[in-house]
Amino acid sequence: MKLKISHVTEYRYDEPSAFSLQRLRLTPPTVGGQTILNWSLHVEGAKPEVEYDDQFGNHVTLMSLQGEQKVTRIVAEGEVETEDRNGVIGPHAGFCPLWLFLRDTQRTKPGKLTRELSKGINGDNDLARLHALMAAIHEAVDYRPGTSNTDTTAEQALEKKSGVCQDHAHIFVTAARALSIPARYISGYLMTEGKAEQAATHAWGEAHVPGLGWVGFDPANNVCPDDRYVRVASGLCYRDAAPVSGMRIGMPGENLAVNVTVESTGQTQSQSQN
Repeated sequence: MKLKISHVTEYRYDEPSAFSLQRLRLTPPTVGGQTILNWSLHVEGAKPEVEYDDQFGNHVTLMSLQGEQKVTRIVAEGEVETEDRNGVIGPHAGFCPLWLFLRDTQRTKPGKLTRELSKGINGDNDLARLHALMAAIHEAVDYRPGTSNTDTTAEQALEKKSGVCQDHAHIFVTAARALSIPARYISGYLMTEGKAEQAATHAWGEAHVPGLGWVGFDPANNVCPDDRYVRVASGLCYRDAAPVSGMRIGMPGENLAVNVTVESTGQTQSQSQN
């Protein structure tokens, strides 16, 4: 499938900010199941400083803002060719060893509830246990916007029994690591049937399965990512894969507006022949 994506982020400041530095993870990679056909990243009201690939393989663009600018507009857009591989990304690669993805973070530190969740997961092998884990999280935590924020931990979301896709992903990687399975957090895009405009980007988890490599699991929808998904960034938790993060000197009030559209532009030639 070919997906056309537009992701616009706009910050409007009450007063000009003295200085800000923004880290953008808005450039999807070509990996198993997706090929980038074209992609552009444009920022109005800020200066590009440097581009680099971080320790997780995410392409990062560093932007600075200084002076009287009161609006920053970030536009990421392009076209991606995807295929349904039942969530399988493939073998592990990159600078980080697999054991690093067993490490806890502030958002993914296991507590009583996540330990109980992982202990209740059964299956004949890792893949079966991971599917059971995905289904258990989908059943236990309702999708309810407004009940969590970017700092909400997996344990807190389980206690509330509600959250958004970010919380489902954090619970998944926390519980998978408790099962001694390397896991990582993924940010990206999801095409929703019948609706091009999305409220925000999407998030899910990946776990490393012997013989398959990295495999994606989306507890928010209780499915493994298919050709409707586009993977952008990964890390130990949201902090490592956030689309936009950074710091600002001076604390003027700000209004944030995000507009994401994901739509199909047709099947690939190989898919149309099947």
